[in-house]
Amino acid sequence: MRLDKFLADMSFGTRKEVKQLIKEKRVQINGKIVTKADFKVDFEDEVYVDDERIEYVEYEYLILNKPQDYVCALEDRRYPVIMELIESIRKDLVPVGRLDVDTEGLILITNDGQLNHKLLAPKSHVDKTYYVEVDNPIPENAVEIFSKPMDLDDFITQPAKLEILDETSANLTISEGKFHQVKRMFEKVGCTVTYLRRDQFGPLELGDLDIGEYRELSPEEVEALKNC
Repeated sequence: MRLDKFLADMSFGTRKEVKQLIKEKRVQINGKIVTKADFKVDFEDEVYVDDERIEYVEYEYLILNKPQDYVCALEDRRYPVIMELIESIRKDLVPVGRLDVDTEGLILITNDGQLNHKLLAPKSHVDKTYYVEVDNPIPENAVEIFSKPMDLDDFITQPAKLEILDETSANLTISEGKFHQVKRMFEKVGCTVTYLRRDQFGPLELGDLDIGEYRELSPEEVEALKNC
């Protein structure tokens, strides 16, 4: 990898900025000052900038407990974006899919484009579990209704699993993630969603992660995602 790309990937600035940094003789590789931006760096090389060791991070995998009133985007004119809550070495992280602005819960964030594409591909059918609160009592036959394909006019859902917790709350597991899908499914049984939180995405669980907080995935979680 070129030295200027290595440093740009590790957030030392644009290619132009890191080339200036290299010219200023602030970069050492294996104990020697390097002044050429196109110097080839191997991952086992010891790279230092101003005497600070720089370890290259190719991919990052994070889960965030998204707060309400944040949007799953890189920028937005109206709302704050979830990326403002993340501090990362990499500057190419993106959310995997979306949650509505008024929805809380688990959102995966990564710069692994291949995994992102795999998880969002229609044929993947990655299960997603939501905790739902509604305004009216959930009908007794809702479990049966949700377990069958449901016609939402613009598409027909895959069978879903509904677990009723009490009169006005439930857990719902779906394998798609269409626009407002959970809200629209509950509207079909006469209920308006008043609170929505995603607790699980494939093998990942929100657990006790506080609202607005995030954490790195373990190697085992990354492997499980790649295999789901």
